[in-house]
Amino acid sequence: MVYVTGDLHGNLDNLRQFCKTHKTTTEDIIVVLGDAGFNYYLNGRDNHLKHKASKLPITLFCIRGNHEERPQNISTYRTELFCGGTVYVEPEYPNLKFAIDGGTYWLEGNKCLALGGAYSVDKFYRIVHFLSWFPQEQLSSKEMYEIEKSLNTTNKIFNYVFSHTCPYSVRPTHLFLPGIDQSRVDTSMEEWLETLSKELTFDKWYFGHYHDEWNKGNYTMLYKEVIPLGELA
Repeated sequence: MVYVTGDLHGNLDNLRQFCKTHKTTTEDIIVVLGDAGFNYYLNGRDNHLKHKASKLPITLFCIRGNHEERPQNISTYRTELFCGGTVYVEPEYPNLKFAIDGGTYWLEGNKCLALGGAYSVDKFYRIVHFLSWFPQEQLSSKEMYEIEKSLNTTNKIFNYVFSHTCPYSVRPTHLFLPGIDQSRVDTSMEEWLETLSKELTFDKWYFGHYHDEWNKGNYTMLYKEVIPLGELA
């Protein structure tokens, strides 16, 4: 069975209860829509969390968020094949897998596209207060081009799209933080996803990032809920 959920930020309580209630195994998959929290501190605290997560009877298929380092920048990650695509994984934690940005995967016979990254609206606060902030949190223009180029070599029809942030027109503006000057927010990722969304054919698009549950047309935003793939929040 394949499920989808939003940002974990290192909190495994919901997943632990979910696995217990649904009697899952590592044959089951939960797609985490970014900011899992496994590569945040880049020290033993991360390893402690990964160790606990690796004991869960579930496979976590993680889309890259903005509040985490890219797996390819961490020396312990290797690549392997998973569900028809390539993922990053650490041998010590084989059930914690990270999608490659722009990667195509097949889940329960469904063709899925993974698109990680986003802008941190609290970027300047994090920098000033010496909190973790990752300069490569967003896709670069070169990466966007390479993803578009790759998609042009095949059909652009997908059952599901998984991303951390969302297309510009889908942004949940009702959740915008009142203390943030939106004129200083870099929306290049959302603008690119907006353009891309018009070129793709898809049944449903799932995203996280905004810390709430919400449905808008064939877009579903998730945070704490864990739902079966294909369902609404």
